[in-house]
Amino acid sequence: MGLWIVLGVVVLGAIFVIAIYNGLVTMRNQVKNGWTQIDVQLKRRYDLIPNLLETVKGYMKHEQQVLENVTKFRSQAMGAHSAGERIEAENQLSRALANVMAVAENYPELKANQNFLALQEELTSTENRIGFSRQHYNDTVMQYNNKRQVFPNVIIAGMFNFGEEPYWQITDAAERAAPKVSFA
Repeated sequence: MGLWIVLGVVVLGAIFVIAIYNGLVTMRNQVKNGWTQIDVQLKRRYDLIPNLLETVKGYMKHEQQVLENVTKFRSQAMGAHSAGERIEAENQLSRALANVMAVAENYPELKANQNFLALQEELTSTENRIGFSRQHYNDTVMQYNNKRQVFPNVIIAGMFNFGEEPYWQITDAAERAAPKVSFA
């Protein structure tokens, strides 16, 4: 009788560990899927950037540094290896693209160019998709990290090396500041 009780406890314990392990694997895969969805949108943005730069080059002869920054940050983002490097490079690329759009305001002929307008609209749409993908990724990371850190999951997570996943965060304090709006 005692053997059956011990065997039952062992089986229940194994089922418990398996359930926690499978839940952690599922959540980790959801985090990877969230990251992949960001990648899809970033690839779309990477493909749009050369077309945008070619369109604005003719107009922005005096803004060479702005255009070079976009190219440099695009290359860095595409070559980033870790999640942290990728997040930082993407934040820099976003700032560089915002600078291109801000400088474009100084060129009325460019603002009226149909190719530029179409690319600007496509890039804006892509940036919105990237924002939604980042939000989904962060939500999934939060769920995974929560599941990983609660007891008794933390024990199983430690045993099977389920590491913490990074959030997609704004690293530049200037991006956190509220935009200044002036109607003057």
